[in-house]
Amino acid sequence: MERRILITGANGQLGIAINQLLKDREDITLINTCLLESSAYCPIKLDITNPMGVMNLVQELSPQIIINCAAHTLVDQCESEQEKAYTINALGPKYLAEAAQAVEARLIHISTDYVFSGENKEPYTEEDATDPRSVYGSTKLAGEEFVKSICDNYQIVRTAWLYGEGKNFVKTMLRLEEEKKDIKVVSDQFGSPTSALELARAIVFLMDREECGIFHAVCEGVTTWYEFAGEIFHLAGKEVSISPIPTEEYRVAAKRPAYSVLSTSKLNGMGYSMKNWKDALQEYMNNLTQ
Repeated sequence: MERRILITGANGQLGIAINQLLKDREDITLINTCLLESSAYCPIKLDITNPMGVMNLVQELSPQIIINCAAHTLVDQCESEQEKAYTINALGPKYLAEAAQAVEARLIHISTDYVFSGENKEPYTEEDATDPRSVYGSTKLAGEEFVKSICDNYQIVRTAWLYGEGKNFVKTMLRLEEEKKDIKVVSDQFGSPTSALELARAIVFLMDREECGIFHAVCEGVTTWYEFAGEIFHLAGKEVSISPIPTEEYRVAAKRPAYSVLSTSKLNGMGYSMKNWKDALQEYMNNLTQ
């Protein structure tokens, strides 16, 4: 049976990766939407903060699955754009949940490690109490709550430290290597770097499962931004001077979780394992040089 999958924010890192995996599947029709101008890749403009626009489009196309990759992800900017962040990260998922419910579609909504305080000493499970410390985290959590309360058939997928096509930490480090002799990187924040392609693979796995609820999907292993940067330069064959600095020296508007490692034990229990972060990074770097 052919399935229609509507992707919001399809021109972002994750949307591109999902397309990469599914574009040749004969049993799937991808419907790519994005906020700005339409193109052959992304033919439909959709503003997820427009409730009537969302409902009308979803009812017209009647997809079996909606994957929400759209979000206000500029973490520091969210602090000064609280209303905009809430509209996109909370109300947008609300309107998608209402539309999904109306056509009996599954909603796969992407969320974040920022819904947690970052004060844990061991990986966060899906059942752990949330306690966001930033506008970005609190608005993403509000989006989760809307999805859970409105949509019967939902999968909320939390991820962290995502990189893929477009702007990301890996490309920033490689750019800085060309511009600076000494690069300073935070060394006291812990997480799991996750490639958009690995996350897309996990989403495709979940898409074919009946289980609903919240799922954590990150690459295996734990590191710091400093160690992550070191591995990037190692794989790129670059000899770079990088200096570890504490978070307080990296002055930004939004508070970052000190420890945002997500446990993937639930996903593992379903028979699925994601790559180790170093292996996923190697795959990504190989594709960068091709």
